[in-house]
Amino acid sequence: MAVGITGVFGAGKTTVSALFAKHGYKVINADEIGHILLNKKPIRDRIVKEFGSSVLTKNRIDRRKLKDIVFYDPKELIRLNRIIHPPLIKEIKSGIRKNKSGRVIVDGALLVEAGCAGLFDRLIVVKAGRKELLKRLLKKGKYNKKEIENISRSQLSQREKLKYADYIIDNSKSLENTKKGVERVIKMIKGELR
Repeated sequence: MAVGITGVFGAGKTTVSALFAKHGYKVINADEIGHILLNKKPIRDRIVKEFGSSVLTKNRIDRRKLKDIVFYDPKELIRLNRIIHPPLIKEIKSGIRKNKSGRVIVDGALLVEAGCAGLFDRLIVVKAGRKELLKRLLKKGKYNKKEIENISRSQLSQREKLKYADYIIDNSKSLENTKKGVERVIKMIKGELR
């Protein structure tokens, strides 16, 4: 069974995926695949053609420079997604096919936006309260408030993502509460498999 895990920026998808991994699920991280794909020659060349050589540092795509372009202009993000989403979807499909255990989780913020929802037998949306999201992201220190707002605006809202959910895991409270949510969903998935 292939299960997608999505949610808004900072919701805790990676935390939830790690909890599934502890229960024997293989985790495919769509963001990590996307980062690798950025520097595959044909993709890197297309990105440079679209956005210019200013996105390069030492002949590699500088994600920070690219982010500064695409998260401030929705049209630029659409251009990037047209380049990166097709090979990303291909890699996700390949990862699902190669998994022999039949228990695979695909963790990605943009699974719905990229048109991947149909690849999964079930889709889990991880949710968290707005204040908790902001607090979490600022605590990481990677982003300032403006960057967080821009990245968040580039994604479907939590309300929209929840419409696609087969299961919802609330990650607003303690890690222990999230663990219980994951265990509950795993039991429900196992019930469906019988």
